[in-house]
This record gives sequence, C-alpha cells and structure tokens, in this order.
Amino acid sequence: MKAGSTESIRWGIVGAGRIARRFAEGLQHVEGATLAGVWSRRAEPARALAEPFGAPAFDDFDSLLANIDALYIATMQDSHPHYALRAFAAGKPVLCEKPAAVNARTLQHMIDAARSAKVLFMEAMKPPFYPLYRRLREHLQADPIGEIGLVRAGCSMAHVPADHPSFSLEAGGGALLDIGIYEAFLAVDWLGEALDVQTIGRVGATGVDVFASLNVRHERGIAQLFCGLDLQGRGDALIGGTGGTVTIHENWWNPARATIAYTDGRKVELDEPFTGGGLNYETAHFCELLRAGATESPVMPHVMSMRMMAIMDAARRDLGVRFPFEDD
Repeated sequence: MKAGSTESIRWGIVGAGRIARRFAEGLQHVEGATLAGVWSRRAEPARALAEPFGAPAFDDFDSLLANIDALYIATMQDSHPHYALRAFAAGKPVLCEKPAAVNARTLQHMIDAARSAKVLFMEAMKPPFYPLYRRLREHLQADPIGEIGLVRAGCSMAHVPADHPSFSLEAGGGALLDIGIYEAFLAVDWLGEALDVQTIGRVGATGVDVFASLNVRHERGIAQLFCGLDLQGRGDALIGGTGGTVTIHENWWNPARATIAYTDGRKVELDEPFTGGGLNYETAHFCELLRAGATESPVMPHVMSMRMMAIMDAARRDLGVRFPFEDD
C-alpha cells in the first residue's frame, strides 16, 4: 500500500483461535479496514473464522499474503518468527500478537528483517492504545504525581485447563510470556529499561513456569510484578510517584477506570469505557502508520519490545525454563 492511500486496508489473519476471532470482530470497528482472508494449518477452523465476516479461507499461507495489505499473526508464539519473516520477504507489514517472539535474540532478528524490507512491524501490545490509558497519560502531564518510581502489577488465573497451550513447553508457553509480558510492558513504559531482574517462582509438570514473582530495578525505579496459571490473583496495577499514586483498576490490561490519589488529599477518577473488544485501538493505530508510510510505531517502538523481552529472558533464566526449539 502506498503512503497516503485512502483505500481500505485489506487484513489477513494467520491462526484461527480465540484471539484471531477477537481481532476479526474488532476489525469491524476500525474505519477503512476489512478482513480479506484467513489461513491456518487446520482448514476447518480457518473457514469457521472467515465465513461470518465474508472473507475467504485460503489454502496456503502464500496465497493469503498475495491478497492482503497487512498481516495479523495470531498463532502461538513459537511460530511468530516463521510467519513474520515470510511476510517481510513478501513486503507485507505485520502486527504480531504478543509476545512477538520467545527471546530477545529471535525478536532482534525479526526487527532486523523488517527494517531490511522497509515494512511496518509492531508487537500487538494493546494497553497503551486504549482511551483510558491515553487519557491517563494526558492527565499526568497536566497534573503529575511527581517523580514516578514504582510500578506494581500482576495477574494470575486459576483453573486454566490442563490442555491449554499455555502449558505447552513445545509451543513456548508459560505464565511469563502469556501474562507477564503485559506487566513487563507497564514497568518499561513508566520506568524505562530494566537494569536488574530477580525472579522466584514455580515450574510445573510440563516444564513451563506456572507462577513467577519478579522484582525489577529499572532506570527510574522499581517494579514488583507477578503472573500465574494456577492461582487466582488480582488484575489491577499501581503506579507510584513522589506526589501520589495511580491505580488502574482490574483488568488493567483492558483499562477502563483509574483512580489518581494525590498526597495533598485530592482524588481524581477517570472513567473511559472501551468499545469493540479493545483490539481495535491498536489496529487503528497500525492502519494510521501504514497510510503514513511509517515502519515503526512511536507508541510501541521496537526498543520497547526488546526491553520487555529482556525482562522475560532474565526471568526464565532464573527459573531454568528453556524451550526445546531455542538455539544454544
């Protein structure tokens, strides 16, 4: 697609699971964007996803690439690099579901390939694009809580089914990459690059991390993060500064409400409901970048993805979790 084009952006989806359906539903709330095709290794789920939206299910991945303007990768993270690199080689921009890769080395390879191909590449980290998050940023610029030096965030979900892909070591599962990557984003976004990561946790029977607690020292403060697959834990977040605190109420990664409490006794409530399931906001941003001819997002830049992944790499090292497909 040429920069400045006003034509509708034709999206393709690789993968046909729950997140792929959420993306397709959200696409209906994005102006100037349509679902142009789906491909999955299993034909029937691809057809079941595509048909309600009036889109074709392609027989092979290359045919999908030939008929779209942008690709959304909705598979498990072990296969993200494979599909992204093929898309870049075909000159197609990629919005890749988080985490974009399972380690920093692979992620850097993907970034380098996108830059070489001069195509747009962005990790689909949704929170910063929500109306609440954007409004919170604007509010704190006008009425700050002082120097921010603490982020506390976490989520743990009990009763995740035993056959869920999150428990698959072969697919790059685990609480850190499936859930903790969100908390890593929040910490990096407010505190900068991580300088030191200390992790304790538990590894389950399948070899993936089922619970992890992280203390992270950043350029501008300390983060306390947790994630889990077998316990129930709150899903709110706290941002602390010298002049007050921000509580982003659960579920903070789908932010709709926040409370700002100042040390002088003032309290401000922010309420910004979201529409379209939430994925539509990151998709609309990506479409704007694509029309502008950009190759990187200023909101979710490559350095942000790399800094998040560095935390995940360090945490997995502490817990001794290694995927069988990772190179030495």
